[in-house]
Amino acid sequence: MAKFLFVYHGGAMPQSEEEGAKVMKAWMDWFASLGAAVVDGGNPVGKSQTVAANGAVTNDGGANPVSGYSVFDAKDPADAARIAKGCPILVAGGSVEVAPIIEM
Repeated sequence: MAKFLFVYHGGAMPQSEEEGAKVMKAWMDWFASLGAAVVDGGNPVGKSQTVAANGAVTNDGGANPVSGYSVFDAKDPADAARIAKGCPILVAGGSVEVAPIIEM
């Protein structure tokens, strides 16, 4: 098994406490369905800064702002993509970037 970083982009914020509970349940159900493949369920993140090679800092979240991350075990990139296809952020209009973690 290899580890894969899932970086979440976009997705709508829940508009009510009830909707928030429904979204949280979808995430918890997804994680539960994946069992031991979930290495680190991760967290949502706030708006990012970008530091350029020249030292300039922008505070706009970048071209495709990150909204959260997780780490999963998967057999290979195709298996990681299969896992990502079940992610609740897709229902909210977001996307999942999947990258293998290279062991050093």
